Order: sequence, then C-alpha cells, then structure tokens
Amino acid sequence: MATTDRQATTLALAHALSAAERGLAVIPLSRTKLPALRSPHHDDPAPPPCHGECGGMGHGVYDATTDPSRIRELFAAAPWATGYGIACGLPPHHLIGIDLDTKSGTDSSAALRELALRHLFTIPETVVVLTPSGGRHLWLTGPADAVVPNSASRLAPGIDIRGAGGYLVGPGSRTEHGVYGTAPGTAHLTPARCPPSLLRLLLPPPRAHRSASPTPSEHGQGLVQFVLAAHEGQRNTRLFWAACRAYENGIGPALLAPLVEAAVQTGLTEREARATVASAARMTGWRG
Repeated sequence: MATTDRQATTLALAHALSAAERGLAVIPLSRTKLPALRSPHHDDPAPPPCHGECGGMGHGVYDATTDPSRIRELFAAAPWATGYGIACGLPPHHLIGIDLDTKSGTDSSAALRELALRHLFTIPETVVVLTPSGGRHLWLTGPADAVVPNSASRLAPGIDIRGAGGYLVGPGSRTEHGVYGTAPGTAHLTPARCPPSLLRLLLPPPRAHRSASPTPSEHGQGLVQFVLAAHEGQRNTRLFWAACRAYENGIGPALLAPLVEAAVQTGLTEREARATVASAARMTGWRG
C-alpha cells in the first residue's frame, strides 16, 4: 500500500509540474480532494487572517504556484498527496471551471444545453476532465477584470462553478473514488474563452440603479446590500467582489467598516471579513 501511495504521489507531482508549465498554478491534494497540507496556524488559539503572508505552507489555494521548485517543496512536505489542485481565477488563464455533477439526480449536461439555447451561447471546444463519479469539468478562461465567484447549483441544478478562490482537481489525480483524466481528444487543447453570454450568468448580479447617476453613497449602499444578501457558501466571494468594486471606485476605505459589519451579519467572523477586504485591496492595487 505504501508503495502504491508513493507511486501516486510521484505521478501527481509529475502531472502538477506539467500543468505548471502551461501556466496553471497548483497545490497538492489528499485522496479526499482537499488541500494536503494543514494550516500552519491550526493550533493557534487565535489564528491570524493569513493567506500565506507568513511564508509558511498550508494556506490551501493561496499556496498555488507555477514555480517548479516551490511545487516540489509543497509535495515534499505532503508525501501523502495523491493529487493536485489547479487554482482558478489566476493569470494568465483566469481559469473558470464548469462542474457538471452526476450525484444530484439531475441531468446537468442537459441543463447546460438548455441554458445555452435560452441565452444563445455555444460551449466551445475546450479541455474536459472526467471525474471518477461520471461527471465532467469544462475548463474555460475569463477576462482579467472579471471576478467569477464559486457557486453550487446557482446556475442550474447540478452545475457548480469554480472561480476566484476555488480550484479544480487536476487530471491524473487519484482520489478515494478513482482517477481524474482528460476526455479523449481534449488533452492537447488550451482552455477556451468563456462565451460572453455565459460569463454574464456567472458574474454576481449588478447592483440596482435607483437613479441615472448614482452618488458614491448610493453605490456604496448597493455593495453593502449585495453582501447582506449572501447565503451560506457565497458569503466570502460576495464580500470579496463587493470590496473589489469599492476599491476600484475609490470608496474602499469609506466602505471598510460597513462591508465588514455586513459580512459579520451574514456569518463571517470580523477577522475573516477584514482579511477578505484586505485581499481585495491588494488585488485592485489600492495604495491609499
């Protein structure tokens, strides 16, 4: 068994390095499909809001890298890893994963075809990864200025989206349920551009306009309301998106406290909320 695990780890590392050569940032995964490395702050009584700034390993998708030396270090620190994750939303590909599930009892492929007919888009030829459960992951790319959030069955039953802050299990990964692999005829492809009509469905809904020329305070209130409307599973991504828009419009500092307060009301801790807003400020290049 140990020999089999070592072979799986060696293969996963080889696949991860190959993905990194294509510009895809990766992290090691365990057989459960979760990040293989535990947080370095796991035993801290009051863990800091750290996304890797401490320099240690174990920050999940924030460890993702294309640096071969760093990838080898990550796998060396997790010799039990049997797979790898590919971070979504990062340059140069700004990867978006369309996860067509089969476990929900619905025909997710048919649901996607129906969406395509209704909204007049066609899924282009692209990389397709087959999951052990019979599902499929479609790889698409988005524009650099679009922050696509993660979601589960929001687009349609059985269709999950992997976007900024999420990751896809890479082909060649071995999990408790089997091995992920590319569909025949797609391994040589590069991720195709997400159709604009589909991209609009994936992005958070725009704020409601109450006047033709909303004032900064109205704009800020709309962002706060957007955060307050978050359900479990979308609280952090909604906060991140709203904070990015606030900093892009120059009202980030003024909205810091209202956004954090709104996020706390949805169930995030103040520490988590402040860390997410700080990440948004860095992402948008805020220098205030």
